[in-house]
Amino acid sequence: MDWPIYYSSIFILGLAVGSFVNSLVWRAQKKAKIKEARSICPNCRVKIIWADNIPLLSFVILRRQCRHCGQKISWQYFLAEFFMGGVFLLSALLHSQNLVMPSLTFGLARDLIILAFLAFIFLYDLNYMEVLPSATIIPGAILLLISSALNLQSVISALLGVVFGAGWFYFLFIVSRGRWIGGGDIMIGFFMGAILGWPLILVAFFLSYMIGAVVSLLLLGFGQKTLKSRVPFGAFLAVGTVIAMFWGQRLLDLVF
Repeated sequence: MDWPIYYSSIFILGLAVGSFVNSLVWRAQKKAKIKEARSICPNCRVKIIWADNIPLLSFVILRRQCRHCGQKISWQYFLAEFFMGGVFLLSALLHSQNLVMPSLTFGLARDLIILAFLAFIFLYDLNYMEVLPSATIIPGAILLLISSALNLQSVISALLGVVFGAGWFYFLFIVSRGRWIGGGDIMIGFFMGAILGWPLILVAFFLSYMIGAVVSLLLLGFGQKTLKSRVPFGAFLAVGTVIAMFWGQRLLDLVF
């Protein structure tokens, strides 16, 4: 396959996955089934035709509003689609030893699946301050088994990552009696450990706490949050995990 077609296809796949994840976040919160009819406008409940559901393009053509009721469409949809296209493309580039002779590998396929789950975790926690077991524990366990079977990750490394990832948040949960963190963070810690392993889980944690601190200080400075406000820490963990997936080993090599 010619490299322009390959990378364009990966980018378009990312856009489609971003669109699907956006829809899945809303459906999961409303307890709607995936196999149900086409997506609907959350405001007027009218079914969205295929032409109005094209990633990025429909958002621009419709001028960020529903064709039927005129309700403004959240920027989340455009940004999530664009971001997923970008990280899918970035992942493909990082997995290609020769940029002009790319190849689809099991490692790339695994990472694209992980990115989709991380996007769901980020968006769901950002919108509803909640984490679902179906997006963390279950896929984490499955990905751990698949990665081990395909020799993409050491079993010992993955298990150490899980013990530390889930164990650290469980420790904080017990010590604070649930005041500092919730059970969702424990589930995300399990997922992070399963896909990153040891010691990349340490890099992800460090980055997540740093990003969370910076964002929280900015929100406090602009008066958007107070010291008593809750923050979607799961979203920060998802971002830290993505960075650790791509550049975690390089960061470790720089430090040690």
